[in-house]
Amino acid sequence: MPTEAKKEKVARVKDYFERAESYFVTEYHGLNVKDMTDLRARLRESDARLIVEKNTLVRVAARELKIKGIEDCLTGSTAIAFVFGDPVPTAKVLYESFKKRELPVVKLVSLAGELMDGSRVKQLADLPTRDELIARVMGAIEAPIAEFISVTEAVTQEFIGTIDALAKQAPAEAA
Repeated sequence: MPTEAKKEKVARVKDYFERAESYFVTEYHGLNVKDMTDLRARLRESDARLIVEKNTLVRVAARELKIKGIEDCLTGSTAIAFVFGDPVPTAKVLYESFKKRELPVVKLVSLAGELMDGSRVKQLADLPTRDELIARVMGAIEAPIAEFISVTEAVTQEFIGTIDALAKQAPAEAA
C-alpha cells in the first residue's frame, strides 16, 4: 500500500513530466555532494531542474502518464534533468560536466516527446542556443537594412553637397 509521502513524490514527478518540454535521464553514481550541488545550480541557470527520486516512483509516474521507453533507463543511480525552456543549454551543462569528470552519464534524451539515445547529448550540446539563433536571424535581417540606410544616406549627402556647391557657385558667377 503506497504511503501518502510516496503518492506526493509520484505527483511531483508527474508534474515535472507534464510541465517539462524535454528531459535528460542520467546516471550520477560517483558524483559527490559538492559536484551534485554545482551541477544542480548550473542546470537551474539553464531553466532545468535535476531531481533524484527512486526509480520505482519514477516508473509509476511514467506509467500513469503513459510515457513509453523510459523504463529501461531507470536502473542504478538515476537523476532526471527536466527542462522547461531551451534544451540546448542543459545539454551543454551536462556535456561539459561529462567532459570534466565523465559524469553524469546521459542514458536517455526526450525532446518534444521524441526519445533519443543519451549519446546524442553531444550533438545537442553543439547546437546554438535559441537566443544565439535569434541573434543570428536578427543580424541577417538587420544587415541588409542597415546597408540600405547607409546607401540612401550617402546618396542624400551627395545630393546635398551638390546643391550646396551649386549655391556657392551661383553668387560667384553673378559677380
